[in-house]
Amino acid sequence: MTTSHARGIKSDALNDSNVADYLQTHPDFFERNGTLLTKLRLPHLRDAGATVSLVERQVEVLRDRNQSLERKLKELVDVARANDVLADRIHRLSQRLIRARTLLETIGAVETSLREDFDAMHSVLVLFLEEARPLADAAGRFLHADDATSPDVKTFESLLTSGKPRCGQIRDAQRDYLFGKDSIEIGSVALTPLGPKGALGILAIGASDANRFHPGMSTEFLSRIGELLTYALVR
Repeated sequence: MTTSHARGIKSDALNDSNVADYLQTHPDFFERNGTLLTKLRLPHLRDAGATVSLVERQVEVLRDRNQSLERKLKELVDVARANDVLADRIHRLSQRLIRARTLLETIGAVETSLREDFDAMHSVLVLFLEEARPLADAAGRFLHADDATSPDVKTFESLLTSGKPRCGQIRDAQRDYLFGKDSIEIGSVALTPLGPKGALGILAIGASDANRFHPGMSTEFLSRIGELLTYALVR
């Protein structure tokens, strides 16, 4: 009787899967057959013709796996740090909005926070509120007081209907409406509807980098900013 028969494995059925199953079922196999480890030689993947022991290969595999885990951990830490920074900026925005007592002060608080806290030098607040019209001159280029039915606003209809933030590139006509016709340096934009289906307006943040705001990025923090601003506007 062969060794394979004695162990319940038919030699004619022996394959990679059988061996793998056996070793997983009997993890102490190499403890009971220690000398076998010194005899097994495996081709070295990085050096054709060279061989390494099974133990050396295991160490190499574990080292590669450890490096992969370290990279993933670093990515998670970087994301956590970035989220912490954003959370702190939103906290400062909240404080500014709480201190604002009038609609003009609220608009000013948003503009200041975007510029100083978020380093967003290209931002525009489009409001459909009637009471915002007299404030347009005092608020400067940051505020666009418009009617929700205007042709320019209609170009954002899909955004307003969705009621959700959107990031990426926009049409030239939309860019010119938001940032002015001399704003060809705007490469990407983050748009946030304010209120249910954008009933109150739109917050637009532009960037010169075409990849700064892209369709695949998370919009969770933009949603939070939109909610804060909505509550402040209807207060």
